[in-house]
Amino acid sequence: MKIHKGDTVLIISGKDRLKKGKVVRVFPKVGKIIVEAVNLRKKHVKPKRSGEKGQVAEISLPISVSSAKVVCQKCGIAVRIGYKIEGEKKYRVCKKCGGEL
Repeated sequence: MKIHKGDTVLIISGKDRLKKGKVVRVFPKVGKIIVEAVNLRKKHVKPKRSGEKGQVAEISLPISVSSAKVVCQKCGIAVRIGYKIEGEKKYRVCKKCGGEL
């Protein structure tokens, strides 16, 4: 999977199209990611202690990796990702500017 935790991504399809956010969690086996403030749903939460009130919390649900593109730090635009191998190390590279991600 080319998208990693901590990357800034641009959503390219769905109801949250053109929103940017940071990847919080990655699920490589199912091909999904959780992006902060994207694909929000409301969840009713019970009070944990006595005297505390219940509340409605907004949580981010997973979205497909195919509906997100990584934003290059150097270019500042959403790009495709390639790989570059130098010796023993493998780097992710921006396809537009060639900068390392």
